[in-house]
Amino acid sequence: MSTIDGHGLVKAFGRTRAVDGLDLTTSTGVTGLLGPNGAGKTTLLRMLATVTSYDAGSLRVLGHDPQDAAARLAIRRRLGYLPQEAGFHRGFTAFEAVDYIAVLKEHDERRARHAEVRRVLELVGLSDVATTKVGALSGGMRRRLGLAQALLGDPDLLILDEPTVGLDPQQRIRFRDLVAEAGSGRTVLLSTHQTEDVATVCSDVIVIDGGRRVFGGTIDELVDLARDRVWLDDRRDPRALAAWRLGDGSYHHVGDPPDGAQLAPAGIEDAYLVLIGPTAAASDVA
Repeated sequence: MSTIDGHGLVKAFGRTRAVDGLDLTTSTGVTGLLGPNGAGKTTLLRMLATVTSYDAGSLRVLGHDPQDAAARLAIRRRLGYLPQEAGFHRGFTAFEAVDYIAVLKEHDERRARHAEVRRVLELVGLSDVATTKVGALSGGMRRRLGLAQALLGDPDLLILDEPTVGLDPQQRIRFRDLVAEAGSGRTVLLSTHQTEDVATVCSDVIVIDGGRRVFGGTIDELVDLARDRVWLDDRRDPRALAAWRLGDGSYHHVGDPPDGAQLAPAGIEDAYLVLIGPTAAASDVA
């Protein structure tokens, strides 16, 4: 059974369709969501997290239609959601901030609730700053605090919008381990610009552009799109879809290779550029 099943989803803001006839199906495991800025990723995640309604199409999340008030409540009881901006009150301590969310999630019994808050703070490595005010935490710590509240209650569906923003390399490795473990027995939908995060923890990937899905499949199937379309040269080839200089001074090219080109193995970044085009190279692949 699919955790998320959407068909022909539309969400418009004025004359702009942020989501434009999009189809989406996910089940157990970790699915990566890639797309350039303005592609509609955050709008889509807000719809799935019951924050924003959709204008047309059909959607079932955990078997429920989020347009129905009673169904929204049923979804939220089984959902963990990390938005781009968690919006914690800066005067709360880290413990109080997560405890407040736990109360909203109907963790009514105080002793059990506090044990759960301590559990998720430990998971994200924030136990030692539990009594520190949110306003005194670093940006990376506040991001991990957002992940902690999303993990409350072991939700069946975990929706993460750019969770690695502000994390240093060590914290990102810890995050990947957490997400990989979280994807066992539940559904995780992970929106990110970090293609290495997708390559490391995701079994499947969805690429959207202009509010539409342009790819959905496994990591290997995505990479196949760029196979034999990546080459190296000691000079930048202006005919390439995208090119960048490597540390050894050679140039990595993506596009249609010239005759006799030195082909190189393709990766997720290369396939993403083949799908989205040269505008993605400027800021959307890291």
